[in-house]
Amino acid sequence: MSDRLPFVKVCGLSTAQDVQVAVQHGADAIGFVLTASPREVAVQQAAQLVSLVPEGIATVAVFHTEDLPTVLQRATDAAVGWVQLHGQRSAEDVNLAHAAGLKVIRAVRSDANAEEFSDWGEDLLLIDASVPGSGKSWDYAAVRELAAGRRWLVAGGLNPQNVVEALALSEATGADVSSGVESSRGVKDPALIAQFVDAAKGA
Repeated sequence: MSDRLPFVKVCGLSTAQDVQVAVQHGADAIGFVLTASPREVAVQQAAQLVSLVPEGIATVAVFHTEDLPTVLQRATDAAVGWVQLHGQRSAEDVNLAHAAGLKVIRAVRSDANAEEFSDWGEDLLLIDASVPGSGKSWDYAAVRELAAGRRWLVAGGLNPQNVVEALALSEATGADVSSGVESSRGVKDPALIAQFVDAAKGA
C-alpha cells in the first residue's frame, strides 16, 4: 500500500483513457466494479484494464452481495491485488481474502453500528454515506472518533470541489470517488478525474 498521503482511489473505471488519466495524476488505487451496478464491467474487461496499471498502484475489484468463493474467483480472473467488500461481511471473509493473497478494503456505512467499525484485520476501512452510491455528501466529521487510529477512506458525495474539506473534516487516511467524477451515471469524465486527484493530492 502506498505511503503517500492522502491515499486516493478512483473507482468504477471502465475505459483505458480513464485509467491512464487517474494513473498520470497520481491516484494510489484504481477500482473496477465486478458486481451489479451501472458501473459494472466484465471480468475480462477488468483484466485488460488492470494490465494498464503500473506496479505500485493498487487494483481493486468491488463486490457487494457475492459470496467469498465468487469474490475470490472473479478477483483472480481479473488479476487484481485488492478486493473491496460491501454488504453483510464477517472477519472470516477478510481472513479468507488475505489467505488468497489479496488485500482488503472493507466498506461500511456512516450510520453502521459500532461493532462494524471494529478492526477486522482489513487493510483499509471505507466509510460511505448511509445510502452508498447516492452521490450525496454527508457529515464527514461524524465518524472521526469511531475511526480514530485506523487507516480509512472517506467516500460518498465527494467531488473535486469538496474533497479537500472532506479530508480535513474526517481526518481520513484518504478518499474514494466514483459518481463525483462522472459526466452522467456510470460514465467517467477524464477532466473531472484529473481535477479530483490533483485537488486531493494538493497539486
